[in-house]
Amino acid sequence: MLAGRELSEAQVRQRLTRRGYDRPDIDQAIDRLKATGTIDDARAAAVIARRETTVRRRGKARVNSRLRAAGIAPDVADRTVEQLFQEVDADALLAASLERRLRGRTAIDDEKELQRLYRYLVGQGFEADRVLAKLRSKRTRR
Repeated sequence: MLAGRELSEAQVRQRLTRRGYDRPDIDQAIDRLKATGTIDDARAAAVIARRETTVRRRGKARVNSRLRAAGIAPDVADRTVEQLFQEVDADALLAASLERRLRGRTAIDDEKELQRLYRYLVGQGFEADRVLAKLRSKRTRR
């Protein structure tokens, strides 16, 4: 289960529960895995956060939400996101996400498309004011 990718403690617990193991057995296995360093929520958070930004091109809020959904403690998730976004250029990430969504086009033609892109990018976890500024810079003037 852990050979394929990094999992949080909560994810391992959930998978073992689904496979029908009893709670005491799960607790014992988790304790052993934590003792050997096989499970480490901070490490899992870093891997998930990096994948969310580099592969899926998601913003800070969405990455934080994804970490919490993976069962990462809120303080660990917040710390991981802050550390990652000190290394990552949020504006470049937003630009890459927008570029991918525009599929090769360089300008936004109408207000309806601008609103659709705004909803999409905010939903991807980017800050609303940055999204609006970026979209306005891509808007064609009529």
